[in-house]
Amino acid sequence: MASGIEFEEDTENKGSMWVLDQKLDQPMDEEAGRLRNMYREKKFSAVLLLRLAFQSLGVVYGDLGTSPLYVFYNTFPHGIKDPEDVVGALSLIIYSLTLIPLLKYIFVVCRANDNGQGGTFALYSLLCRHAKINTIPNQHRTDEDLTTYSRTTFHEHSYAAKTKRWLEGHASRKNMLLILVLVGTCMLIGDGILTPAISVLSAAGGIKVDHPGMSNEIVVLVAVVILVGLFSMQHYGTDRVGWLFAPIVLLWFLVIGGIGIFNIWKYDSSVLKAFSPVYIYRYFNRGGRDGWTSLGGIMLSITGTEALFADLAHFPVSAVQLAFTVVVFPCLLLAYSGQAAYLVKNKEHVVDAFYRSIPDSIYWPVFIVATAAAIVASQATISATFSIIKQALALGCFPRVKVVHTSKKFLGQIYIPDINWVLMVLCIAVTAGFKNQSQIGNAYGTAVVIVMLATTFLMILIMLLVWRCHWLLVLIFTGLSLAVECTYFSAVLFKVDQGGWVPLVIAAAFLIIMYVWHYGTVKRYEFEMHSKVSMAWILGLGPSLGLVRVPGVGLVYTELASGVPHIFSHFITNLPAIHSVVVFVCVKYLPVYTVPEEERFLVKRIGPKNFHMFRCVARYGYKDLHKKDDDFEKKLFDNLFMFVRLESMMEGCSDSDEYSLYGQTEQSRDCLLNDNGNTNSSNLDLTISSVDSIVPVKSPLHAGNTVTSSGHTSNQTEADELEFVNNCRSAGVVHILGNTVVRARRDSRFYKKIAVDYIYAFLRKICRENSVIFNVPHESLLNVGQIFYV
Repeated sequence: MASGIEFEEDTENKGSMWVLDQKLDQPMDEEAGRLRNMYREKKFSAVLLLRLAFQSLGVVYGDLGTSPLYVFYNTFPHGIKDPEDVVGALSLIIYSLTLIPLLKYIFVVCRANDNGQGGTFALYSLLCRHAKINTIPNQHRTDEDLTTYSRTTFHEHSYAAKTKRWLEGHASRKNMLLILVLVGTCMLIGDGILTPAISVLSAAGGIKVDHPGMSNEIVVLVAVVILVGLFSMQHYGTDRVGWLFAPIVLLWFLVIGGIGIFNIWKYDSSVLKAFSPVYIYRYFNRGGRDGWTSLGGIMLSITGTEALFADLAHFPVSAVQLAFTVVVFPCLLLAYSGQAAYLVKNKEHVVDAFYRSIPDSIYWPVFIVATAAAIVASQATISATFSIIKQALALGCFPRVKVVHTSKKFLGQIYIPDINWVLMVLCIAVTAGFKNQSQIGNAYGTAVVIVMLATTFLMILIMLLVWRCHWLLVLIFTGLSLAVECTYFSAVLFKVDQGGWVPLVIAAAFLIIMYVWHYGTVKRYEFEMHSKVSMAWILGLGPSLGLVRVPGVGLVYTELASGVPHIFSHFITNLPAIHSVVVFVCVKYLPVYTVPEEERFLVKRIGPKNFHMFRCVARYGYKDLHKKDDDFEKKLFDNLFMFVRLESMMEGCSDSDEYSLYGQTEQSRDCLLNDNGNTNSSNLDLTISSVDSIVPVKSPLHAGNTVTSSGHTSNQTEADELEFVNNCRSAGVVHILGNTVVRARRDSRFYKKIAVDYIYAFLRKICRENSVIFNVPHESLLNVGQIFYV
């Protein structure tokens, strides 16, 4: 075993393998060996792709697959007047599935993933890397050198450059883009509430079909019990029970496809004429306004498509495409065609069309599979909600909440307790409040179509700015997408008063929370930027304050990646003493899905060496989690020590007094190899600035020591400083955090006072403290309070 790779010995065929190796060494067989290896790699890749496509069924397609439970009932809530209406509705379902999930999402939108990550925030992060549209401008040029910071360059006069300049031209455009992303996010959160409600309630409705005398309250009670159990199990994570998901969903698709074939053969195979779009025209011509408003029910046939993109993280696009085209798409077409064939002969059974169309001999097995599939579909949307809230949290658009990793294998599998219980309460309220699928379906369709519209508008910018597509292709994509989605949107508007208001209210509440929190975060950052102090000013105040350097290390947390924060000057003004070693720690999130561990920390010196002041920038992606353990502090000091060593080696290799290195140049690597014989991959920003200065530390370790370019003195200085910093660390580490209170000015407008003084203040009071996020022990915590007015 070596480097985490297991080698398995073949004892039975060792001789034949040796012969093969001998033959491959011969020149005449080199080409044959190469072809054989290529064949084996392709065969392995094909098997792996099939396995991933199978696994993706359980995570990605559960929501889309359970739509046949309730589509026809929501399309004809008042009954079927003409059998031809069923054929027209089926035709609409067929072309909706073809245009939106298949053509738009599977073959276009899924390609716009951010290194495999999907969802509205993934699209936004792509745009933030290609244009300066981030509302919190805390990025540095060194961030662009990250291996995950992939971006494309374009010509100055191209459409991409014009789009970039247009986006960056006004702050209002950046805010409008952010609001668009937040609206899509809030609607997806609403989806996480409505999907479990309608899926579980529809599945539980199968009990009433076999027992017609049962009251609707019993069905609702069964659905509520299932929902409570579902949300109560979230803390275990999907990793422990996820191995069940794919077989359940695959069995579900095969069952509904098989029942569809049986019903087409038994009842009416003429429904297959619905593949002709002529019946769509006849449907609208015959139905008028009722036919148009029924599109709200047809819309439910493509629900789960938006979750498909949000749940893309753990599977390659090719696996998702394969699963949809081979299994999902044909089985859904067969399921809807079979239900249509049954309804043509049994118009009165439209309320329970799915369960009524099941053959009696397999009714209860199918009921069990349907209930399991509904739970899996609900799990997928709940997980997607957790994921997208984590992304919003990283972007500064959501209050700090507890985020728990539920899987050691998959970074994206997380659990957020506070959000889980909020979702459960709202989901139960929707289920018990409406008590039927129709009104929940109206609400569900409203949420889904708004998410799709938000994705379309973001995709227009992606195609122009990132993909640099020709304007004609962008126009075709936009025209086709908006033609379908605006049609559905106009239909769901008619049902706002019939349940469609629910996601609007939920989304409005979350939008207010997210936007107000983001507004406060931006204002707090701007205050930090405008009130940061110069080192020269602190140096001038030093003697009059009578500063004393006390033993220990002071970690001063700040949102600034450069400059000295106001809390530091506020601290030493009120308590004229500073630690022997001071490290300004900036934890910031970048518009990338993850930052590799070896590239996470940037370390920099502030002032001359004998002042012992440093800056450490810890960078995270929106999928990364700041783990609740001692790793952060340990890695911070490890990188600090490596910085001191590397800086000393650089002085031995160069006569220059100033360095500006990101990563490691060939020169620094040579120094490392000459000194230690190995390399270290940490990204260290070696910047020595004579402008950044502060009162020096009078350390006995440095008395009479001068820094020269000679190797002996340099190594001695390095050892002394490392020992000094290590001794200070042993003396104690104090975490200094700023407790900034934001308040509105007296002359502010009333809505600003409400937003800042009440909503933002309330959110800060109930959200987690920074000390908890950073896992700072109370005995080592020092809060520095300050108030500023916006």
